[in-house]
Amino acid sequence: MTAHPFDEATALEPLGDGVFRGRTHPAYWNMAGPFGGATAALMLKAVMEHPARRGRPVAQTVNFCAAIGEGEFEIRAVPVRDGKSTQHWSVEMVQNGQVVTTATAVTGAERDTWAHQSAAAPNFPPAGEVSEVETAGRMPWFGRYEFRMVEGRTPFDPPPQGGLGSAASKLWLRDSPARPLDYVSLAALADTFLVRILLVRGAFAPVATVSLSTYFLADSQALAAQGDRRMLAVADARAFRHGFADQSAELWSDDGALLAVSHQVTWFKE
Repeated sequence: MTAHPFDEATALEPLGDGVFRGRTHPAYWNMAGPFGGATAALMLKAVMEHPARRGRPVAQTVNFCAAIGEGEFEIRAVPVRDGKSTQHWSVEMVQNGQVVTTATAVTGAERDTWAHQSAAAPNFPPAGEVSEVETAGRMPWFGRYEFRMVEGRTPFDPPPQGGLGSAASKLWLRDSPARPLDYVSLAALADTFLVRILLVRGAFAPVATVSLSTYFLADSQALAAQGDRRMLAVADARAFRHGFADQSAELWSDDGALLAVSHQVTWFKE
């Protein structure tokens, strides 16, 4: 059996002392470099494969410092604080001697505690009743995910008529081909929501994610229960100002459990 493209793209070779070597993958290429979600996944993967890591991911913030070129890179994951409940990590990606991505991460032990979910899952029609977005001929990373839009525009739709479009999206989402969910793939899925200004203005323009924070609410049991089924996904933005904009998203299991939330700040060129 051949490896899933995502596993190929996030493969890391340990070099010792928390350093790993990786290589960009053409299947997850974006406009001028790798899809940001694949980079976020690689940063988390380095933490997950570090021999000192305890517990599961709780949070990760990734700062995209510079464009990543095609080819090899190195990632160093350093545990900066090891407490009883959490570990704190500092992560850097270096290419050609320059830092191109930085991240911080928190891991924590899974504990049996009081639990409550005040948020309610969005109401979606069955995935089989929603058409899949056609991604053939688009940027390669689009083809690595299955998008079934319930509400909202795609960047491939005609520009909104008579003004601006909505920044909100509701969709069914999963890896393509289907792949059992884990924390590394969840880190990537949290960045599959396109920069919102592309939907609001209805035209492609230079844009980029500056910083992405993801909070992992699912335990390992919830991920295993979700498997490779489609997830419910929602995203929206609040304001576009001075060349930057916010963006928030939620990823839900198909049985109504909130798996992860993400917040990011994006840049756009006027």
